[in-house]
Amino acid sequence: MLVGGHGESNPNTTWLQSRGLWISYILGVLTLHLILLSVPILSVPLAWTLTNLIHNACHFVFLHVLKGAPWIPQDQGDCRILTHWEQIDYGQQFTATRKFLTVVPIILFLLTSFYTRYATGHFIVNFVSMVLVVLPKLPQFHRVRLFGINKY
Repeated sequence: MLVGGHGESNPNTTWLQSRGLWISYILGVLTLHLILLSVPILSVPLAWTLTNLIHNACHFVFLHVLKGAPWIPQDQGDCRILTHWEQIDYGQQFTATRKFLTVVPIILFLLTSFYTRYATGHFIVNFVSMVLVVLPKLPQFHRVRLFGINKY
């Protein structure tokens, strides 16, 4: 029995599989969007673009920049050099959780593009944002640090 009674050497790897989390995640994005829509000075296209940018910025920081675990894991420090994305499902590729976290930014980009009527400025900003979030999720970039960024 491990400390905490959960039986996981690193609980950071399995909490995304918990019951109802995907719905909570989607409701959180929807709530963010509704809050932005309620601001009178923001137009609908700008609210969609801000929703996409805020979601992707948080997604990038929490999944691809931060390393380690927020608590002391029992894995002898193996996770301290891994980002949260690399820890999900113990690094196994193409699991349901990883597919969900890859598809959400793409669907949000498509919705944003549609509601901004494919305006060039919005499209470029949203596309770059989506690419920066989706590229690190590809199996080819697993444990890869480009230009030494986030190496330590």
